[in-house]
Amino acid sequence: MSRVVSAAICTFTSAALLMGAGNPPKKAQPESMPAEAFAEAHAPIFQPPPSKDAGALTEKVAPSTPDGKPVARAARRNFIDGYIFGKMEREGVPYAPQSTDFEFLRRVSLDLTGRIPSAEEVRAFTADRDPAKRDKLVDRLLKSEEFVDKWAYYFMDLFRANGKMGRGQNLFHYWMKENLRVDRPYDDVAQSIIAASAKSNHVVAASNVIAREHVQGKPQPDDGKDWGMVHQLDTHDELNVLYGKTFLGVNLSCISCHDGKGHLEKVNVWLSRQKRSQFFQNSAFMGNSRYLMYWEDGKPQSGEFLIDDNSPGYNTKGGSMIRVPRFGGPNAPAYIMTGEKPRAGAEPREELGRMITADPQFARATANMFWARLMGFGIVEPFDEFDLARQDPKNLPAGWDLQPSHPELLNALAKDFRANNYSLRTLLGTICKSSAYQLSARYNGEWKDSYTKYYARKFVRQLSAEEIHDAIATATSRPGSFAYGGEKMGMAMQLSGPGGGGDVRYFMQTFGQSNRSNPARNPTGSPLQPLLLMQSSVVNDRVVAAKDSRVQRLLDTYKTDDKRVVEELFLATLNRPPEDTENKIALEALGKNRIDGAQNLQWALINQVGFVFNY
Repeated sequence: MSRVVSAAICTFTSAALLMGAGNPPKKAQPESMPAEAFAEAHAPIFQPPPSKDAGALTEKVAPSTPDGKPVARAARRNFIDGYIFGKMEREGVPYAPQSTDFEFLRRVSLDLTGRIPSAEEVRAFTADRDPAKRDKLVDRLLKSEEFVDKWAYYFMDLFRANGKMGRGQNLFHYWMKENLRVDRPYDDVAQSIIAASAKSNHVVAASNVIAREHVQGKPQPDDGKDWGMVHQLDTHDELNVLYGKTFLGVNLSCISCHDGKGHLEKVNVWLSRQKRSQFFQNSAFMGNSRYLMYWEDGKPQSGEFLIDDNSPGYNTKGGSMIRVPRFGGPNAPAYIMTGEKPRAGAEPREELGRMITADPQFARATANMFWARLMGFGIVEPFDEFDLARQDPKNLPAGWDLQPSHPELLNALAKDFRANNYSLRTLLGTICKSSAYQLSARYNGEWKDSYTKYYARKFVRQLSAEEIHDAIATATSRPGSFAYGGEKMGMAMQLSGPGGGGDVRYFMQTFGQSNRSNPARNPTGSPLQPLLLMQSSVVNDRVVAAKDSRVQRLLDTYKTDDKRVVEELFLATLNRPPEDTENKIALEALGKNRIDGAQNLQWALINQVGFVFNY
């Protein structure tokens, strides 16, 4: 297929190459280690924060986005704006104009549902004169099935839900979708995960997070009651680390192998004061838990587990397969944040769930995690690397800077989250309805890197692999064909995990789809990505005027109206009308060869910066 339009409409190559490489995986290391080994093991916490390149990347991408109408002062739409704009105005930081309707509609649709809006939605929203239309749009998106799909997929990535769950993976996905559909309080979800027991994780959905974290002890069992198939103590520790990072935003990995003292003083003040023995006692909340792999016909049933509380307790001298040897010490459960112990007669894991979700840090960490998803980076970053000693501007360790960029705002978000019964829907809606979220990615005047921490503009992000696939499918009206639970699904984000084969699998992997073996990370660019957008069948087969594609339907519907074909392709693909120059080039292409011109136009639009990034 010729590409007569491609020279006139810029591709996304240069912006993609700006994105940095992802974090290397963590490795456990012994107590005494050479400097090189220490640096490798702790590399993730030495990585530059996500905000470091956010401003530079946005400077490159923003010129390709629709222009906005400048405003002198952003309207205070909710309490978020008082903190964000109040700080900028006090410190003399100029901020971007408010986003256009085209910009806002595409942004919030992608952020809340992972889908781009249809041409009909673009036309209706931009024509609407209701001053409350943005709030109403947010409310509608939050109640949509696409919202459920997107955030269920996010949680599947967050908990690395994969084949280690066996058939429980689909069950866990269904459970998370139901939680989101009814807006189940997030503290209740967290408690259910932490305290889950089951005769089989294929029956009790919440238990699949525990099943996922199991550490296999040996390849074959001695018999059906062989506890050694799962390394019990290492599994306790893996769950301890997971709950710390996911629910408290605290990375306990380092102190799972050694005391913080002598290792973390230059990295994390709070962790430098914690001991490995305290990590043991936090793991001891799981000490009674038992994880048994099912055994049938002389074979272990991979992915299916019994989880109960019939274990004798945490052995602080027990061996390890993935960490340095345990050295002993007290094994009574004690919450690492406060030292609190479980109440007499209470089940320890239920007590841990109660303590974690009652901890103010649970609400702070959760609010920060979702703020980062919507705003580009967290108030504390990375979202799972809180230094709890550097949160209070009135009580800072000597020689250290405050970690959160907006500590009062973070506390206010956490307070509002608790007051609204830990509603994720309310939390996300509050952020999206703020003027801070609705700033344009474009910036009038000279941008300075120092403005980044103020959120003085909206920062762009590369779409995830699933979002890119689904955007291509939506823009071209050619959905995918994924098998899921005996049904066919058209969108990647409807699945419980990575799906598809051949060109689709390669395409998704190249755009950073998580394999869920390691923690998910933000999408990053590579030289292969623009090449795939130009050459992959995932794009090229869909823009052809055949098989009921959008191009085919438009050409058949508007047989003599090339201008309408061009406009509809722009609205459906970039969610905005063409500019005058773009319209002229596109009409000339269709005038030379109507079919080739229309095909080439949509191909070129998918290769634009504005398609691959959310701005």
